[in-house]
Amino acid sequence: MKFTRIIALLLLALAVYYSFKSLMPSNKVEATTSKTIFSTKNALTHVKQLSVQPHAVGFNGHSNALTYIIGELKNMGLQTITQEGYTAGDWGNLSKATNILARIKGTENGKALMLMSHYDSNPHSSFGASDAASGVATILEGIRAFLEENKSPKNDIIILITDAEELGLNGADLFVNNHPWARDVGLVLNFEARGSGGPSYMLIETNRGNGKLIKEFTKANPEYPVANSLAYSIYKMLPNDTDLTVFREDGDIDGFNFAFIDDHYDYHTALDNYDRLDRNSLAHQGSYLMPLLNHFSVTDLNDLKSLDDYIYFNVPFFRLISYPFEWIWPMFAIGILVFAGLLILGFRKNVLQIKPMLLGFVPLLLVLIVNGFLGYISWPSLKWWYPDYKDMLHGFTYNGHIYILQMTFLALGVCFFIYNRFKKTTTPNLLVAPIFIWLVICGLVAFYLEGASFFIVPVFGLLAAFLVCINQEKPNALVLLFLALPGIFIHAPFVKMFPVGLGLKMMTAATVFVTLIYFIVLPLLRQIKAPVRLTILCFLLFVIFGISAHLNSEFSEDKPKPSSLLYVYDADKNTAKWATYDNRTIGWNGQFFGDKKKPVANEDSNILSSKYSTSFTYVAETEPKSILPPRIDIVHDSIVGLERLISLCITPQRDVNRLEVFTNTINLNSAKVNNIRLSEYYLKNRRYGKLITHYISNNDFTEIELSIPKEETLELTFFEASNDLLTNKQFSVPERPRNSIPMPFVLNDAILVTKTLKFE
Repeated sequence: MKFTRIIALLLLALAVYYSFKSLMPSNKVEATTSKTIFSTKNALTHVKQLSVQPHAVGFNGHSNALTYIIGELKNMGLQTITQEGYTAGDWGNLSKATNILARIKGTENGKALMLMSHYDSNPHSSFGASDAASGVATILEGIRAFLEENKSPKNDIIILITDAEELGLNGADLFVNNHPWARDVGLVLNFEARGSGGPSYMLIETNRGNGKLIKEFTKANPEYPVANSLAYSIYKMLPNDTDLTVFREDGDIDGFNFAFIDDHYDYHTALDNYDRLDRNSLAHQGSYLMPLLNHFSVTDLNDLKSLDDYIYFNVPFFRLISYPFEWIWPMFAIGILVFAGLLILGFRKNVLQIKPMLLGFVPLLLVLIVNGFLGYISWPSLKWWYPDYKDMLHGFTYNGHIYILQMTFLALGVCFFIYNRFKKTTTPNLLVAPIFIWLVICGLVAFYLEGASFFIVPVFGLLAAFLVCINQEKPNALVLLFLALPGIFIHAPFVKMFPVGLGLKMMTAATVFVTLIYFIVLPLLRQIKAPVRLTILCFLLFVIFGISAHLNSEFSEDKPKPSSLLYVYDADKNTAKWATYDNRTIGWNGQFFGDKKKPVANEDSNILSSKYSTSFTYVAETEPKSILPPRIDIVHDSIVGLERLISLCITPQRDVNRLEVFTNTINLNSAKVNNIRLSEYYLKNRRYGKLITHYISNNDFTEIELSIPKEETLELTFFEASNDLLTNKQFSVPERPRNSIPMPFVLNDAILVTKTLKFE
């Protein structure tokens, strides 16, 4: 019996490991001998070529990436075209996008299948290997393998490699709203990345039900599906969308996103390079593309709309399991009825008693409260202990995975420690509270978060274990392990997914999930006769991983610290200052501040656009340089009825990358920028008075047409930036040290010129 319990405990640890290991392919980088099979090695060749240098819109590498992709498509025998034009998207970010398009003709006239990714990298330092050269490479290699089969698809296959995704989904906006092929598209497969590793998650984009999409996805039978109906809700919590969002919102076109999100600290940084891309993540993208391409190239794409929604989740061996939303409440009701029946059975057998049952709620509430609190304070505590972490705007540190492990074992140690105080309470009495709390959770998600209703599935395993414990004083540990497997396989990946996807601020989700999983495994753990040893082991591992995290907390060349520096010149006052977003400067940028460093109040600094509304932290006055401001020509200024119509043209007088224009608090009747009309919704919901951010290509001008009420005063503030601070001959800024990288998500390494214009 003791041997069986030891084996069960070892198998439990193995099941937890396998719940992660089974999510994605491994060791699939070697070139395949068959030309008709997706080769990760071939795809890596494309990634390497596309990530030689940063290639954001307006940067030197952009045209090189464009040329390379067109050349590869033509080498496959595909006729390739481009689509070029200005768009401003929904965020007021203007750019000239150049999309790349190719089309494989099908034998029938139904809707087309679209394969999509984007080729621009994020400004200004990202090499874009993962985001999204990996997606482009997946499509190029997948199409090559598909064409080698010499099969004629029933549906047309459209390849769209969009531009300016990073600036506001502009290339997708340009295609959906301006290209005639958009109305032919029946389904989109979009390949993305929000980090440089980990499993690729499938996320559905649809305006209606997902029923038919899930059925067809299951028929395609990809080997490593990582998907659940809760994931889209989590995706919508993230501060970003993808190109596919435009297809859903503007074109009512359904699709699938495939994106890996781990190693998030590389996202949008100079670390998003060829060497750091996880090869298995790239292989995972290919494992999605090929079966889906083969399936949807011959499937009727005219009939994918559905009013029915499906619950779905992945588990090892069974891949993707799904069932209709209509089953949510019947399954919940079955759980309630079974629980009630087992309570009656327990009382009849005199196995359950009221007082010990109620006593079982004490350890349950204690572990939930303690572990929830420990998870909640972990990230603020880390930022207090390691202030430099504040400058990692991703909210996920280089040693973040170690912190997840540390908090996992701390939560487990708390569970063991508290439940060990209740040895005298019998297992059946102790199980009532965990089953009750799990049913409460299932009821709440059925009401408020239907996509998570698959949480009921592991509860059935817990109920079965409850039945075994009622009928047997010493149940078989292997049987109890088997009944806990659904909970392990379904819930264990969430322990990692929440802090990885949403940052270490979500560590409380990890510690709570560890606690909830402990409840599911409790029938087995109560059979282990060495709970004190397990408690000590968990706390010991907590300490060991804490020491490991501390030893890995320093920044280095492999783990560089984000830093920032800007030179800000006020052309109206002829004054200048250095500025930074760093909470703690390093020697490289700190030398420019010295004794003149002044903290900046948040309300005065949240002006320039950034992903997380990041503010300047410090400024220091300096000598003004001879920096040419933009030339602003007032083309037209007249009053017509109750409106004042103003038209002006802003022309750079130096090489620049970006122009932002802000207004005072004023009602704008309408606005056009480079003949692109800004939506009424955007004009009414502008943040900080932002009118437009123009990401400039080829030093283009910016033409603005405004209509305002005639009695109002308009004040325009212009912020013109060039990302050449480190190379501009007027400055002597040294090269950034190797243990630091440009801080992402903010304007950086920039010469910024400000100018104000008032219309009274």
